[in-house]
Amino acid sequence: MSFGIMFAILGGVLAAAGGGAGSAIGVGRVGRAAAGVVTEDPSKFGKVLILQILPGTQGLYGFLIAFLLLTQIGVMGGSPIQLTAAQGLMYFAACLPMAICGFVSALHQANAAVSGVSIVAKRPEESGKAIIFAAMVETYAVLALLISILAMFNITANINA
Repeated sequence: MSFGIMFAILGGVLAAAGGGAGSAIGVGRVGRAAAGVVTEDPSKFGKVLILQILPGTQGLYGFLIAFLLLTQIGVMGGSPIQLTAAQGLMYFAACLPMAICGFVSALHQANAAVSGVSIVAKRPEESGKAIIFAAMVETYAVLALLISILAMFNITANINA
């Protein structure tokens, strides 16, 4: 296996691991706060569940980047393309926005969602506002996802040209 393929796969692994780890930590944090609210008032379960789910999306985005990468370089099909070390490093770099931003944004989204759980505990009618506060952090994870996708597709276009 060439260094190019190794660098590319490492980038995909980092995207999946960064988003996944941030999401796991974030969903866990919000889950702990939500459990306290549900203990006091089980009817609030649906509202706090939405807040708990929000930090989990970064894990999905990281998985998507890893899947797209492995498909593009032929690993998923069983016939990896030949990549130079420079091309592999380009794929690695293309995965970094999702790896880093996915991890960081999941943690910060969890913090906003935990605060939202407090809103739901005291004023359940304001749950929509709590969701919006947490969802605003999602914007940056989506931007990182788009940058990683655009960068990977540009590398592929250059390899095939």
